[in-house]
Amino acid sequence: MSQGMGRRKFLGYLIGGTGLVAAANVGLLGSPGQAGAVTAPVPADLYDLNDVLTTAAQPTSQLIEVEVHEDGTASFELPRAEVGQGITTSIAMIIAEELELPLEDVRVTLAPARPELLFNQLTGGSNTIFAMHTPVRVAAALAKQALLEAAAVLLGDTVGNLTAKAGEVIGSTGRLPYGELVPKAAVRRTTAREVELKPTSEFRVVGTPQNRKDAYAAVTGQKQFAMDLEVEGALPAMICRPPTIGGRVDSVLNAAEVKAMNGVTHVEVVPSGVAVRARTFGQCIDAIRALRVQWRPGTAEGASDDSIRAELKSAELPMVVPHLPALAETLDFDFTFHFRSGSPLEPNCAVADVRGDRATIWASAKSPIAAKQEIAAVLGLPSGRVTFNVVEGGGSFGRKLFFDGALEAALVSRACQAPVRLMWHRADEPRHGRSHPMVTARVRVAHLGDQVLSFEHRHTGVAVDFTHGLGEAVTAAAGELPVAGNLSLAETIFETTQFMPYDFGVINQKLVETGAHDRFPTSAVRNVYSPDVRAANELVVDQLARKLGKDPYEFRMAYLRKERVKRVLREVAEAGGWGRPMPAGMAQGIAIHEEYKGASACLVEIDCRPEAVNREVRDAVTGPLVTKVTFAIDPGLVINPRGVEAQMQGGICDGIALALTNSSHLVDGHFLEASWDNSAYTRQWNTPREMRVLVLPSDNPPGGVGEAGVASAFAATACAYARAVGKLPQHFPVNHHDPLHFEPKSFIPPVPASPTDGLRHTY
Repeated sequence: MSQGMGRRKFLGYLIGGTGLVAAANVGLLGSPGQAGAVTAPVPADLYDLNDVLTTAAQPTSQLIEVEVHEDGTASFELPRAEVGQGITTSIAMIIAEELELPLEDVRVTLAPARPELLFNQLTGGSNTIFAMHTPVRVAAALAKQALLEAAAVLLGDTVGNLTAKAGEVIGSTGRLPYGELVPKAAVRRTTAREVELKPTSEFRVVGTPQNRKDAYAAVTGQKQFAMDLEVEGALPAMICRPPTIGGRVDSVLNAAEVKAMNGVTHVEVVPSGVAVRARTFGQCIDAIRALRVQWRPGTAEGASDDSIRAELKSAELPMVVPHLPALAETLDFDFTFHFRSGSPLEPNCAVADVRGDRATIWASAKSPIAAKQEIAAVLGLPSGRVTFNVVEGGGSFGRKLFFDGALEAALVSRACQAPVRLMWHRADEPRHGRSHPMVTARVRVAHLGDQVLSFEHRHTGVAVDFTHGLGEAVTAAAGELPVAGNLSLAETIFETTQFMPYDFGVINQKLVETGAHDRFPTSAVRNVYSPDVRAANELVVDQLARKLGKDPYEFRMAYLRKERVKRVLREVAEAGGWGRPMPAGMAQGIAIHEEYKGASACLVEIDCRPEAVNREVRDAVTGPLVTKVTFAIDPGLVINPRGVEAQMQGGICDGIALALTNSSHLVDGHFLEASWDNSAYTRQWNTPREMRVLVLPSDNPPGGVGEAGVASAFAATACAYARAVGKLPQHFPVNHHDPLHFEPKSFIPPVPASPTDGLRHTY
């Protein structure tokens, strides 16, 4: 906000042309707030990842435009990826609110890759609403103001006497629909204008529960994903992949024989394997199963869970807190978090049409600018000759920050000299897709009586791959960090996401990553480092409370530094009935988390009695059962409470899976899992029968919610489990070392046969 301007006044632009187009001004989007902590703040208190990403996006915010059309509707091309988190609905609500339009008259679509946006077309870090809330509001408010000014001229009145409501401007002498005003409101040349935003006290759309605008299309099968697109000549394509991670083709022994199979049009070697193009996906699967390929060794030959954990243990850094008083007691803890697949529900897929000197791609992508540029470089084309169309995606978990599927589709299309609809098989993703890396967490806490003197956390893991383009945004703003501006990219992300909500004296949290990501395709998956860090830290908090003879809830309330975090913890304790008597083998667990400009708390009840653990459900992974969850979140200003609740429900299921069932087993250079069933994500039989989400709005700016439900749910489930069994778990998920619950599918051929009954067996 510029000097001398009112509290809600901003600058924007009316864009010159024949229509009414408005955009926000650069640099008036606020600045990161300072923490009011009593103890020394950690870096994230001063400048967190949301601040980094938002600062990087600011210089091109004026290129993001809201347009009002002559039919009275408004449209907006969202430079972010919709992957089921509901941001198109939330952005439409913001525009409808500020522009005074019915929500159904606002159309939000996804922008294609626009390199001129630089760092402003990246979807990650639960940053979309935080970064775009103000620019979108300013653009919509400026468009409304232009409509009011045009109406004032036509009605012979003053703007102050006019009211905008439901797509009309109303005055004492008449009313005019927006559509009639659009030609009159247009300007010949781009003009800077000052505008005042609507007070939040007058909101009528923002803050009300709304169904997603695309919900009906999704449940009726009308929603268009990449594999639903009709692109002329684009036939199905799949890839026969190596038996081990990172393997390469040495030779194909029967290419001609496979190419002669029914429906097969092409068999081509590409960097990631052998591509098959056919009339149907079923024919692709048959061809892949028939291929005989000699493979070169992979990048992780011989690697196993045990060997990687040994590497991580040898890379752990020592604790560094200075010598403490002789009477202080030190407690040490050690945890391991295993690999887990980042597979979304929608298989990795893309449509590509590469012809000579141009390429057109259709795919869901969270970093489409990087995708466009990398595909152009690999194909040897100028970037301007590659069109990358962003399609809505069926889930992400961070997976769609990578564009390997789109790049593969482009390479297959070029090899076949024909358009393709490339889809990974369900078995491909857990074995060759992106995984959250294995990590170890060592925690040391020192206390003197009830006073906690220090809290150290060493987070050591296989390196997270950030080469998807997130690095560009973070690098652009890394100099803004209040400390250690020369941190590596991974360390920067760690430091700007890891809060320490407790008054625990000297705080020291450090990340160490090995170079093993060149052997494993890794990714952040959902919530990056936070679920593992928070689970380890909250387990230690529980153990410390137990050591000091304190109730876990009361102990947290006594040491929490911020009222906002105390508020959500207090709410779940009261609503969830913390401390109520539980039978032996059952227990409650409670945990908090702070991130994404918000705070959350979770209370879990778990049943670890034999009759629950040993229950039998057909084709199910059972074990300990979470029976009840009470969750509270303060995300700041709430755009769509129903959307927030849905995101928290998904995050809770993520957290339960991470604690109890979901991991990948690395054996001899490959992961054994080859389907969603194998990966044992939380299913209907493991979902709590009672799940209550409390959305607690506050006066803070709107924070991120796409990932905010995972960490505290994971931590609360882990704490509940430890209390129920009377033993602190050393690894997660807790069932990782149990006998496998599945029969591993073959590695050669790399995919199972297509089901023949279509009902009992799906992969």
